Amino acid sequence: MKLTVFLSLFWALNLLYGEWLAYLVPSQWTCSWPHLQRPSNFSPQIGVDYQSSYVKIAVITDPQLMDKTSLPLAPKSLALEVVQFYADLYMRRAFLSSVLPFNPDVILFLGDYFDGSDRLSDEEWQESLGRFKHIFNLNMIQKTSKPKIYYIPGNHDIGYAASYNLKPEIIKRYESEFGARNFKLTIGEVDFIAIDSQTLDGHPQGNFTLDTWGFIENASKDWTPCGPHRYSPVINQRINRVDYHQEIVYQNYITEKSTNSLLDLIRPALVLSGHDHDQCTVSHMYNNGHATEHTVGTVSWQQGNLYPSFMLLSAKNSSVSDGITPEDALLTNLCFLPMQVHIYIWYLSLFAMTLVVILLWPANEVHIVRKLGSLMVAIRDVLKSFSSAVKVKNEDENVEYEEMWDAEGSMHLIKKTKKVQVVNESSSVERGNAVMRSKARKQDAEAATSEDVSIHIGLGRTNRSRGKVIMWRLLRALRAVTIVAAFNVPLYVLLVFKDWIDK
Repeated sequence: MKLTVFLSLFWALNLLYGEWLAYLVPSQWTCSWPHLQRPSNFSPQIGVDYQSSYVKIAVITDPQLMDKTSLPLAPKSLALEVVQFYADLYMRRAFLSSVLPFNPDVILFLGDYFDGSDRLSDEEWQESLGRFKHIFNLNMIQKTSKPKIYYIPGNHDIGYAASYNLKPEIIKRYESEFGARNFKLTIGEVDFIAIDSQTLDGHPQGNFTLDTWGFIENASKDWTPCGPHRYSPVINQRINRVDYHQEIVYQNYITEKSTNSLLDLIRPALVLSGHDHDQCTVSHMYNNGHATEHTVGTVSWQQGNLYPSFMLLSAKNSSVSDGITPEDALLTNLCFLPMQVHIYIWYLSLFAMTLVVILLWPANEVHIVRKLGSLMVAIRDVLKSFSSAVKVKNEDENVEYEEMWDAEGSMHLIKKTKKVQVVNESSSVERGNAVMRSKARKQDAEAATSEDVSIHIGLGRTNRSRGKVIMWRLLRALRAVTIVAAFNVPLYVLLVFKDWIDK
């Protein structure tokens, strides 16, 4: 019973960490706003509150909600529903427990909200939209004025030219819910220019491509030194086009020509991008300077990245600007979320260890600490006896020495093995003893026969008792697992629905 209680409590502690405390780690220990991470030699100016000198922006990208297009599973199947639920649950926990505790002023989504948005019907799209709002608690946030939320489209939201030119309603559907695809806003003293990069390399005479480049040219006229702009650089460029229209089917980075044009027109100080699902930092040179690009990793644990993340961005605030250099106008810090795959692997390992411990634990449930203590004492005594003992061999008991003289008159002792006389008992034994040995042999034979019978009977009893022990251990293990599950399954369900319900 003591073992069962210990396992129940140990499982409870692991569930509390894996389902709750792990999501508090970024906000409590491992991450913070970059403008608060001042170097030790930093000398703040008198009367300046640097905590209010920046606008706090949380950057999230690529949630890519799984749907019927994500896996080769039947729509509405139980397997697909389970996968969707645990992917959504992770992101909701990450948002509520890891992102929101930082109290951001602005939340910026960098695209790819749904997985197969351009292939979903209106009804399916609305269903995914409802999940998206629930995961990121948007219905509750919209009732308050803080934080403000801005959206940028991704390729999984509107597709590329080959898709939206054939089905322009895809873009209309997106804009009706998330707003304009290209926009400019000012946060603090920093201008943010958001670009729909999916339309940049479309047909030069296409309406959507012309609209995007027209917006860029107009935005560049009002350029300011700090203008982060979202786009993807040309690295390992890959573009797929359809032959009959030469329209883009898939593109992982925009072309070099478009990249250079964007850099020269916008002249950004910082670039934010998504799409790759992995974290990356790249420096770009252009005619009027250089820019650093941060590719933020996906916020989901089911999109090929074992280390999901989000970014904290501090932008210079217009209300308090004294003492802040231009280089410090934009500060970034990448924050990593719990590694969900590792948590599930640990659960499986813990389950296997639980079964082994329950099956092999002694029947009298002697405390493992006492057993280990006794073992350590025995090992210590053995080592001590070996270290202090002196090996002495009494050679005189088995050898004899013979005096030998050499030619020079010196005496030497030669060691020789003693001759042991073997006494032949059969030759010196008397007749009476021989009769007695005969009787002894007869008694020995009878004893051997009785021992054989006892051995066969003992083996039968041993097999039956061993079977009983195995059965008893299995029943005891089943009872222990049932008790552990009865204690921890309700706890797990409670932790799941604590985060799933609307707040």
